[in-house]
Amino acid sequence: MRKLFSLLLALLAFTAQAQVTFKITAVPANTPANATIYMAGSFNNWNPGSAAHALTYNATDRSYQITLPTGTGTIAYKFTRGAWASVETTASNGQVPNRTFTFGSSTGPVLSQVLNWEDLAGGTPTGTSTAAANVSVISTAFAMPQLGRTRRVWLYLPPGYATSGRRYPVLYLQDGQNVFDNLTAFAGEWGVDEALNQLAINGQDPTGCIVVAVDNGANRLDEYSPWNNPQYGGGQGDLYVDFLVQTLKPYIDTNYRTLPGREHTGVAGSSMGALIATYAALREPAVFGKVGVFSPAFWFAYPQLASYVHQHPANPNTRFYFVSGTTESSTMVPYMTAMRDSLLRGGVPAANLNLNTRPDGQHAEWFWRREFPAGYSWLYAPATASAARPARRLAVSLYPNPTARELRVTLPAAVVGEAQLEISDVAGRTVLRTRVRNGQTVDVSRLPAGLYLSRLSAGGAVGVRKFSKE
Repeated sequence: MRKLFSLLLALLAFTAQAQVTFKITAVPANTPANATIYMAGSFNNWNPGSAAHALTYNATDRSYQITLPTGTGTIAYKFTRGAWASVETTASNGQVPNRTFTFGSSTGPVLSQVLNWEDLAGGTPTGTSTAAANVSVISTAFAMPQLGRTRRVWLYLPPGYATSGRRYPVLYLQDGQNVFDNLTAFAGEWGVDEALNQLAINGQDPTGCIVVAVDNGANRLDEYSPWNNPQYGGGQGDLYVDFLVQTLKPYIDTNYRTLPGREHTGVAGSSMGALIATYAALREPAVFGKVGVFSPAFWFAYPQLASYVHQHPANPNTRFYFVSGTTESSTMVPYMTAMRDSLLRGGVPAANLNLNTRPDGQHAEWFWRREFPAGYSWLYAPATASAARPARRLAVSLYPNPTARELRVTLPAAVVGEAQLEISDVAGRTVLRTRVRNGQTVDVSRLPAGLYLSRLSAGGAVGVRKFSKE
């Protein structure tokens, strides 16, 4: 009995430590009576309106609280009323530094007070803007007709733009409020303007680049994924890409001196922004030729994304730059590496794929700020921007397609000897690897019915074909 009692006490102690409560004891007097307050942070991809992280109101003491399961390490967070436009601010309506909590340091409750809300404080946030002089806001309410919304859009023009008469490549970035100005950033800024200005001063960016940055909104998770995640949302990514391609890019190309071709046009982002940037390049290979993928949230829709890249091989001349920390999450590096490998199997040469992992990297703006110059310099290097040496394609055919038992391989006459054949399934797994000659048949009767991707390589050239197994 004594042992059982001790066991129960230990279990109760463990249960008490298995969760942590965060409590807001006071909010501004002008907080709407029906307001819902949310906790947004590194633990939920900085979603300002996650239903799973809405605080519960206690009418007795007029407090708000939420209980989170315990974890490891340190989380960063802020409180919002559902959007970054209504994030908490200081008493003078300045930016609140990220709140932090280290699991194991306290059993709670963790007490906080909200001093102000950005949208209810009677003006714009106070403080000094850190945006460079060559950064401007095109519009605070740029129309997004595909989504029925408006959004702030930022513009960076390279030094000398006004007098050069030249045309420039363009980079489209997501989460625009975090790109140029610490005053508008909710978790720190990337400092893209300072980085590009410094590269120009040092003579390390002779071509220069126009940067267009689009703010996120309350629908960030919906807009940054074309597929729905049952827990977090999503599903409006196609409409967002339509906005980039059909509305924003034509406006930029019409009103500024751009080099509009795919080989001069890039798209990039971090976390969910990296997910939609990757998807945009796969869906619109004739528009985007450079992709910056910083700490991608591929986990949000990984099975669908893996299937999509399998069915829609990237343009072999598209360049992809991947970077993340090694300990950001258990799936970060594996999924990022799997995407690189899928692109390679789909015909993108290794020279156009740059994957980097950093032991000290974190899912945070400071990390992406540090890594941006290297990623930009690789993607927009003058020798590659001209695409002087495009990837060689191998003209191959497989028939019959669909097939039930075998495939006959036809290679061009220029191929002397054998070619390497690799077949992968929709999950990106290699299911068959062999060497073939022109006219040779390959037995695929043992493969399950479904869609497959074949990759044939010979003499440095690559040919990719899809086929259906009945």
